[in-house]
This record gives sequence, structure tokens and C-alpha cells, in this order.
Amino acid sequence: MRLRLIQIDAFADRLFEGNPAAVMPLPRWLPDPVLQAIAAENNLSETAFHVADLPPEAGSPPDGEPGYHLRWFTPVTEVDLCGHATLAAAAQLFDDLHTDAERLHFWTRSGWLPVTRSDDGRLELDFPAGRLRPVPADDPTSAAATAALGVEPEVRLVDTDLVYVLADAAQVRAVVPDFTGLRDLPVRGIVVTAPGDTDGVDFVSRWFGAAAGLFEDPVTGSAHSQLAPYWADRLGRTRLTARQLSARGGTVGCEVVGDRVRLRGAYRRYLDGVVLLAEDRS
Repeated sequence: MRLRLIQIDAFADRLFEGNPAAVMPLPRWLPDPVLQAIAAENNLSETAFHVADLPPEAGSPPDGEPGYHLRWFTPVTEVDLCGHATLAAAAQLFDDLHTDAERLHFWTRSGWLPVTRSDDGRLELDFPAGRLRPVPADDPTSAAATAALGVEPEVRLVDTDLVYVLADAAQVRAVVPDFTGLRDLPVRGIVVTAPGDTDGVDFVSRWFGAAAGLFEDPVTGSAHSQLAPYWADRLGRTRLTARQLSARGGTVGCEVVGDRVRLRGAYRRYLDGVVLLAEDRS
């Protein structure tokens, strides 16, 4: 069995920036252990698998536009939502199959997720907005995270991830986590964020996900669906530009629209290859 593998740098304005994702179009779903083994072998933050056949619960794609069933796997687990691998999967489909389409849709664990292509070639994801809520200072998870990060936040919030709001971008850059201390925390990941300190950047962040086997993620789209509503409220505007301060770095355009967040970014295609698997004849 020969399967295509396309590696794309998402939220990247140039090659070797942003977050690399593997995209693998499949003729049909393979067994979950095989998908997980492939993702572990790829050893990227996420591998995105998609098929053209939709499950019965999905119904038809909205507006009669192209629709695919999309799943995301880290090297150790399947996840409910992933931004950069969604952008990468859409980039592959727009480039290879739907060259004239303006929008396509993915059926996922988080429902239908549309992706729109702009005239400048950037892609815009339409994600559910996060709902951050305050965390008491004496919360055991927060106390463990504070010890592991070595930094005291100004604000503690939680949704899918635990979010620490720090005083400034310099503090965000300076964080050196104890990943052993983060590994057993009962949240997907830990985000540190602060106001931006460069022209055109409204807020910055870093994302640590030892429990998901990722340690520091280069650019985390789904985290921005949690961060954007907080910063929109704090800064008093709905359109924002964010920069993730990982070693690779990446820029995410954010717009809060009701209970949705639009995440916009560029991409660069890095690799087209073939994965060779023994044929499953069961």
C-alpha cells in the first residue's frame, strides 16, 4: 500500500517557519492503531488524515461545497481540535484538487470546520471560540503548573488548556519549563501569553503540551481560539494579530465573530512523499 504524505509548514510566511504538519489523504480509514503508529513515525506535532467519504452523522457538506472527514493525531494520541494541521490539510486539497474553490469543509470531532482561501493565498479557519474561566490561585493543577513553569502569572484561566497571562512578552520568552512537572497535569496543554512588544503584534504566546507528547508546539492554532476572545475583550477590538514565540515562530491573524474565531495564516509546502505499508487484507 502506497500512501501520499505531504508536509506543510502552517502559519508560516516562509519555509522553516510556523508549525510543520503531515497531511495524508487516504482512500479509506485504516485501523486506529495504524494511524497512531504512522503519526508516531512522522513525529510531528500532528498528522492530519482525511478521506472523501463522510460518516452518516455528518450529513452533507454545507452549501454543497467540497467536504472531507478529517482526523488529527499527535505522536501519542488523537485530538479533538487542531488548527495548524487543519490549515495544512486545506492547503493540500486547495493545491492538488480544488484549485478553483474558495472554501471547503472538514467534518471533525468538533463538528464542521470551514476553511476559506483569500485572494492573497492565505487560509482562514472558522473555529469554535474558547470559553476561558478563572482559576483560583490555590487550585492544585495551577500550583503544579506554576512550579513547573517557574513563573507567577497575573491571571490564571482555563478551558481546553491552562492559560497563564504574564506581565510582558519578555517573561513569555524567558520561560523554561520543567516538562516532567507538566506531564501529569489534567489539561491538554499550558499556554503563557502577554501583550505584544513589536509593531503590529497585539499579543504573544507559547504552548507546552507534555501530556500530549509535544513539549513545546511551534504554533498552536486551537490555542488561539481560546486566547483571541480574551485579548479581544482586554484590548477592545475584535481583529488581532498574534505571534507565537517558539524557536520557529509563526503569525496568526485572529478575528472574534460571536461564538466563533477566525484564524488566518499563510503556509509553505515542504515535502511530497510516499509511505509504504503492508496491504491490510483482513
